[in-house]
Amino acid sequence: MIWDTIKIAKEMESLTVDLVKVQSVNGTEGEVHIAEKIENILRGFSYFKANADQVWTKTVDHDFLGRKSVFALLKSESPSKKTVLLHAHSDTVTIDDFGDIKDLAVQPYKLMEKLKDVNLLPDVKADLESGDWVFGRGTVDMKSGIAAHLLVLKYLSENRNVFSGNILFMANPIEETTHGGIIDALPELEYLQSEEELEFECAINTDFVGPLYSGDNTRYIYLGSVGKLLPAFYIKGKETHVGQAYEGLDPNLIASEITSRIDLNADLADEAEGEVTQPPVTLKQKDLKPTYNVQTPISSFLYFNYYVHQITPDRVLDQLSRIAENSFDDVINKLNSEYRKYCERSGVEFKQLPWKRRVMTYSALFEKVYGLHGEEVNKRLGGILDQHAAHMDPREVGRLMVEELLLLDDDQSPVIVLFFATPYVPRNFVKGQTEKEKDLLEKLHSLIRETASETGDTFAIHKFFPSLTDSSYLCLDDTDTEIEILKKNYPGMDSLYPVPIEKIRKLNVPALNFGTWGKDAHKKTERVYKPYTFGVLPSLIKNYCLKVLNE
Repeated sequence: MIWDTIKIAKEMESLTVDLVKVQSVNGTEGEVHIAEKIENILRGFSYFKANADQVWTKTVDHDFLGRKSVFALLKSESPSKKTVLLHAHSDTVTIDDFGDIKDLAVQPYKLMEKLKDVNLLPDVKADLESGDWVFGRGTVDMKSGIAAHLLVLKYLSENRNVFSGNILFMANPIEETTHGGIIDALPELEYLQSEEELEFECAINTDFVGPLYSGDNTRYIYLGSVGKLLPAFYIKGKETHVGQAYEGLDPNLIASEITSRIDLNADLADEAEGEVTQPPVTLKQKDLKPTYNVQTPISSFLYFNYYVHQITPDRVLDQLSRIAENSFDDVINKLNSEYRKYCERSGVEFKQLPWKRRVMTYSALFEKVYGLHGEEVNKRLGGILDQHAAHMDPREVGRLMVEELLLLDDDQSPVIVLFFATPYVPRNFVKGQTEKEKDLLEKLHSLIRETASETGDTFAIHKFFPSLTDSSYLCLDDTDTEIEILKKNYPGMDSLYPVPIEKIRKLNVPALNFGTWGKDAHKKTERVYKPYTFGVLPSLIKNYCLKVLNE
C-alpha cells in the first residue's frame, strides 16, 4: 500500500476531531472514556482483529477513577526484537477558560464558527480565517499527536513487510498533573523488555511544539526533556497581637522577600548545551492562618516551579539557601530600621529587635531532631503519611512533616526550612555518547534533511523539550548520589511521589519528541496547524521508525 499524504492528512483531521470530541479533562471520568475510544480504534485495525491479545489496557493502581493506559504491540512479518515506542498522553487541561462557550471547547468546527463572532487578537483572527488551523481543547495538546501515532501504526500494520521489528503504541492518562499514567505504566514496559525481550531502540513522543517567538515557523525536534524540581519554603515566624506588631516577626514579609528574589529571576535559569530553561516561577504563596483574628500569622508556605537541565539538587539547595539567608537578613534589617523610625516618632526608646537569621534544609532539620528524639521522629512522620498521604495534596503533606519536625525541635525561634515537594521530574537527552545514540542522531539528521528538501519546512534540533513531558520518565541523567540528596530533602518522597528510579534506569529508552505544531496550548485559542501536523508529521514518524528498524 502506498503512503498517500493527502489521504493521510484528511484522516488525521477527522481522527483528531473525533478524539477531541471525547472530553478528557485531567481528573475526570473523561480520561476513562478517551482510553476506551483509543482501544476501540485500535481493535478496529485488521491486524489487531486477528491479534486481539496484542491490544490491552493497564488500569492505574489505586486510581479513584480507574483510569487506564492503552497499549498495542505491532510485530513485523520478519521477527526481530528491535522496538520503537510511540507514546502520547490522552488527558487535557480544563475547559473552564472557555467561559460561556465551554460547551463548544471540544466541538472544533462549531467552536470555529462561534469564534468568528468573537473579538480576537489579530494573529488569532488571521489563523481562524486562513482555514489552516483547527481550534479546540486538546487539538494540539495532544489529540492530534495520538492521531499521528495511530495512523502510522495502522499503515505499518497493513504493510508489515516494510519493516523488521516491533512498534509499541502507548497512550497514558494523568500527564497534565503528576505524570501518574506513565509512571504506572513503567512496570508494563519493564515486563515487555525483560519477559518479551523487546529491545527499545527509542521512544517517539508527539507532545506539542510551536513558535518560540513571534513569527517563528521552525519545526522543532527535541532530543530529551527538561527536568523539574519543586523547592518549597516553610517559614516559621513569631506571632503577636496587632497592637504590639513589632513584638512579632511576620512570616509573610519573609515569604514576600524570597518571592521577589526568586520569581522569574533570569539569573536562576539553568543552562546546558547552550539551551536555557525558563526561570523559576512561584506556584504557591500563602500564610497558614486558618481564620480571621487580630493575631499575626505564625507561618507561611511557598514553592516554586524550577526547571533543570543540569543543575543538581544539592546545588539548588545551596543556591536557594543563600537567597533565603539574604532574605531573612534583609527583613531583619528592614524591621529594625522601621522600628527605629517608629520609636523616634513615638518618643519611645529604641532597642534592637531580637531576631536572628535561621535557615535549614529538611535533611539538616531531620538529623538534628532525630538526634534529640531517635525513632520517635520516624514514628510521628510515618503517622502523618498514614493519615494524609492518600487524600491530601502531597505538597501539603510534606509541609505537615516539616511542621512536625519543628514541634520536636529544641529551638523554637523563627526559621526557614527549605525542602523539595511533589513532583520530581527527571531530566534527560540523547547525547550521542554511545553507538546506539550516535546511530539515532545520524538517522534523525538524515531524515530532517530529506523531509526539509521535500516539504520546504525549516527544522531545528534542540536538546531539551522546554515543557514538562512524560518522556522524562523513560530515562534519566541524575546520578544515584543526586537522587539520594533529593530524597533526604524531600519529606515522604517514597510515599508521596514514588518515582521508580531503578525501573527507569533499566529501561533507559532514548526519548525523542516529534511534536504536533500549533499555538496557545492551555488557552481557549488552542489550535493545531494542519499543513504540518496533518500533512508532514505522520510521514516524519513513519519514516523514522523505518530508518531505526531497518537500517
